[in-house]
Amino acid sequence: MFRIFRTTKIDFIGMRNRFFILSGILVLIGLLALIQVSRGKANLGIDFSGGAVLQLKFTHPVRTDAARYALSQFEIQDIELQEMIEGNRLLLRIKHQEAIDGNLRKKIEGVFTKVYPDNPFIVEGSTEIGPTVGKKLQKDAILATTLSMIGIIIYVAFRFELRFGIAAAIATFHDVLAIFGIFFLMDKELTLLVVTALLTVAGYSLSDTVVVFDRIRENMRFRKKESFDQILNKAINDVLSRTFNTGLTTFLAVVALYFWGGEVIHDFALAILLGVIVGTYSSWFIASPLLLFWEGESKQR
Repeated sequence: MFRIFRTTKIDFIGMRNRFFILSGILVLIGLLALIQVSRGKANLGIDFSGGAVLQLKFTHPVRTDAARYALSQFEIQDIELQEMIEGNRLLLRIKHQEAIDGNLRKKIEGVFTKVYPDNPFIVEGSTEIGPTVGKKLQKDAILATTLSMIGIIIYVAFRFELRFGIAAAIATFHDVLAIFGIFFLMDKELTLLVVTALLTVAGYSLSDTVVVFDRIRENMRFRKKESFDQILNKAINDVLSRTFNTGLTTFLAVVALYFWGGEVIHDFALAILLGVIVGTYSSWFIASPLLLFWEGESKQR
C-alpha cells in the first residue's frame, strides 16, 4: 500500500491524558443526549416519536420552499418536506399525534389542489407509525447497539485477549456516543437511518482498532525488553500509513455521498464522515492507551 508516512515516532501514548479529557467531554454529551432522548426532548424522527409519511406525485416539479410557504399560508406547519426530483415527487413527514388526524391529510391535499390547480397530483402512498411502535423501535435500537458491543468484546477477546476485547468495546462505544452527542448538539433528526450509520461506524472503528491491536500483539512477542507504552507507540506508528490511507479513501467516498447523494442519505453520510474521524482518533488515543490499565505503564516486557 502507498506509504504517506515512512518512519514516524509520534508519542501517541504520551498524549493520552489530554485526549482522555476531550473524550470524556464527548461521552458526557452523548450520555446527556441519551437522557434527553429517553425524555422525548430530542429531535426524534417519526421512526421513534410516531408520525406519518405522505408521498405525492405531481405532473410537474414542485419546489420544497414553495410548498412549505403554501402550507404555512393555511396554518399547516411543523411538516418536513423533501423534494424528489426524479418523478416529480414530494415527500411530507408529519410528526407526533398530528399524523393520526385524518383531517390533516385531507387539508394538505386540499391546499395543494388550490395552490397548484394546473399541476395535478396523486397520493402514491402513506405510512403511519404510532407512538407505541416508535417507543418499541427506540428499545430495539438500544438493544441492537448493546448487542453489538457484547459481540465486539466476544470477538476481540477470542481473537486476542479479554483485555483487548474490553478496550475495543469501550473505544467503539465512545465513538457511538460521541457521534450521537454531536448530532444532538446539531439538532439533527434521529432516525433509524442514523442508528444504522452508528452501527456502521462501530464496525469501521472496530476494524481499525483490530489492525492496531494485531501489530501490538506482534510487538509484544518480539519486543519483550521494551516497556509496554513503547510497544504501543511502535505499533500505532507502524500502521499509521495504513490507517491514514484507509480513513482518507473512506472519507472521500462518503464526502461524495454527502454532497451528491441526495437528501435521503444526507444525515447518514454525515454520521459516517464523523465516524471515520472519531474512529481513527479512538484507535490511536483511546483503545490502545486503555490497555495500559491492565498492563501497567512501567512494566518491562
